[in-house]
Amino acid sequence: MTEPEKGSRNFLSWTLTTNTVVAPEERLTWPRTASIGLQHVIAMFGATFLVPVLTGFPPSTTLLFSGIGTILFLLITKNRLPSYLGSSFAIIAPVTAAVASDGASSALGGLVAVGALLVVIGLICHFAGVRWIEVLMPPVVTGTIVALIGLNLAPAAKNNFVADPVLATIVLVLLVASAVLFRGLLGRLAIFVSVVFGYLLAVVLDWIDPDNDYIDTSGIAGAAWIGLPDFQAPTFELGVLPLFLPVVLVLVVENIGHVKSVAMMTGKDYDDVMGRAIAADGLATVLAGSGGGSATTTYAENIGVMSATKVYSTAAYWIAGAAAILLGLSPKVGAVIAAIPPGVLGGVTTALYGLVGIIGVQIWVSNKVDFSKPINQFTAAIPLIIGIADYTWQIGDLVFAGISLGSVAALVIYHSMRVIGGWRGTAVPDERREVPEAH
Repeated sequence: MTEPEKGSRNFLSWTLTTNTVVAPEERLTWPRTASIGLQHVIAMFGATFLVPVLTGFPPSTTLLFSGIGTILFLLITKNRLPSYLGSSFAIIAPVTAAVASDGASSALGGLVAVGALLVVIGLICHFAGVRWIEVLMPPVVTGTIVALIGLNLAPAAKNNFVADPVLATIVLVLLVASAVLFRGLLGRLAIFVSVVFGYLLAVVLDWIDPDNDYIDTSGIAGAAWIGLPDFQAPTFELGVLPLFLPVVLVLVVENIGHVKSVAMMTGKDYDDVMGRAIAADGLATVLAGSGGGSATTTYAENIGVMSATKVYSTAAYWIAGAAAILLGLSPKVGAVIAAIPPGVLGGVTTALYGLVGIIGVQIWVSNKVDFSKPINQFTAAIPLIIGIADYTWQIGDLVFAGISLGSVAALVIYHSMRVIGGWRGTAVPDERREVPEAH
């Protein structure tokens, strides 16, 4: 089917097929499509519910806005781009800092600001393309920002870990074992598997030895099966907004990387929909932040499901989005999620936050960043120390924490050395400026 034909058909219709490889505009029978959609729910679930648990937001609210955001994304991209919008790990550090200083509503205000900036960037990309982003943020800068966001969270992982070191260690060992023991989808769900096992283990231990309070399930029994989640309005505090600026950069790169990955798998050209994808993610984040949910991003986990099944049908994502909305409308599900013990979170986040940092390293490696060049050495070295040590700089009511300062430092150091070194002939930057996949 050619692009003009695609534009002329009802974009909410799919061609029924029995092919092994299913294109975005095609679908299997509805029962099989539903089963694929539920696989997408399972794939996104483990990561999506962890973000609100770690930031203190209501899990049900986040699940609801995740489903709504996914459907909004499909509508804005004209049902052409198969993607799921789940919770972004990039917002954990700024949200945690904002909640500690000015409360949860200020963190929601930061998320709304992030979404609004994404919408603006998406509109610019729609008309001007993404080349300017690749020039502004070459791989050495992108990798540095992603790495420092993950490594900045190390103290938070430790705080959860020491709450119950034995349970945390068991969960961490199981997570690593699951990643190598299981194949296919189950292997991709190592985090989810380890959380479920740790949760059940905590329930058993609490039943055997109730005096130690391994888990608090008191809120589950009284929660209704069906009902609206808890909503909260945002407030806008000038002092916390700088915390969220680096998140915008990460989400832009993440969206571009994921769209390129989907384009490579499906063999379709999505350059004309790239701006729509970024803007759609921005609108979904604005909506989530306005009601008490977490910032959204396209999910590598669901791209992994498509890679394994060869089913790229957007119909499956409509099923997944609807299922997430239904889960969000069950306070009982939210109460079960909210009861996850700190020890379980400690084991998972010890690996998870480190993996976010390693994604930054992967960006450097996959783009062949040459660290024998001083321009790349200093672009990475200085911001990483600023981010990991969490340097802070306050100007009036504005507070620039480690992630913000480190991200700005990466941009300033790279482009300053590039201009001055180019003039003097002493610093030659990498020519390769591909936007990598990140999550």
